[in-house]
Amino acid sequence: MKLPLFPLKSVFFPGETVPLHVFEPRYKQLINDCRSEAITFGIPVVIDNKLEYGTEVQLVEVVNTYKGGEMDVLCVARQVFKMVSFENEMKGKLYAGGTVALLDYDYISEPSFKMAVINKIQELYDVMEISSPGIEFDKYNSYVLAHKIGLSFRQEYELLQMHKEMDRLTYIYNHLLATIKILTQVERTKKRIELNGHFKNFDPLDFNNLEI
Repeated sequence: MKLPLFPLKSVFFPGETVPLHVFEPRYKQLINDCRSEAITFGIPVVIDNKLEYGTEVQLVEVVNTYKGGEMDVLCVARQVFKMVSFENEMKGKLYAGGTVALLDYDYISEPSFKMAVINKIQELYDVMEISSPGIEFDKYNSYVLAHKIGLSFRQEYELLQMHKEMDRLTYIYNHLLATIKILTQVERTKKRIELNGHFKNFDPLDFNNLEI
């Protein structure tokens, strides 16, 4: 499959809304082609100066167009792909393109484990004392809230490459376990530091039982 390409140092997951500010001539041309020809394009992830995986996206709306031709656009991420070939300019175009292979991936999961992941996400939000995202069991999959559980850029990239939902959920669950443990320890340390700044009542010592 051949796609126009818009390389970015960002990870986008299937189903995610993708807001982009477009200002370079080549990408303004790309968006205009998407509008007139109803084509999709790919956002390969730039990491370690390489392009290996990315996500096909579809233009949904041009929200704003500025005097200089810059645009604010909304897209939706569709399918994950692996790069096969890359060309800096497609024939007759300013923008890059390339051949990609769409990945086969599933959303099959064990309900009990899926609920365990949802509960851990809720626990993370509780520890951080921020509002719950209000996760609906039927609508939740590994890509929902993937940007909002503290994954690093590299971890998000690793998640993007996983074909099976159970592998992705396991990856997220293990990350949540480690993150919650660290945050809990930080919170305990914070409370100990706060206590050390207060006056305390010490229990009297029984010197009769002391040994030298």
